[in-house]
Amino acid sequence: MPDPAELARIHAGCFTTPRPWSATEIAALLAQPHVFLIDAPAGFLIGSTVAGEAELLTLAVLPGARRRGIGQALVAGFFTEALARGAERAFLEVLAENAPAIALYERAGFSRAGVRRGYYTAPSGARIDALVLSRALP
Repeated sequence: MPDPAELARIHAGCFTTPRPWSATEIAALLAQPHVFLIDAPAGFLIGSTVAGEAELLTLAVLPGARRRGIGQALVAGFFTEALARGAERAFLEVLAENAPAIALYERAGFSRAGVRRGYYTAPSGARIDALVLSRALP
């Protein structure tokens, strides 16, 4: 498994809103039996499965490595692992202003299921909505 400090470095290179996760938070999350990691050069995805549902918790690809298919491959790995763990449905929350991520998820078959108003807090203190996206797994 990759070093949580390296994962935290990648996460910090990708996010200000939501705030990046620390190495301690990542290690604690990955220690849970229902949580899994899909990693790739310059990126990773953390997901979980519980009671037939898979949640994509975070996907991070360093800015210099984007638009090369890494995110798409990570999402495909998420689907494979989720299905292997018995999930029938997948969902995620994404910053409503993150158009590139929303486009990636829509290409992967996710569609809008709802909005969480003011879910994220920007460094400025502004509250930003999250879109809830979901899709059935084959």
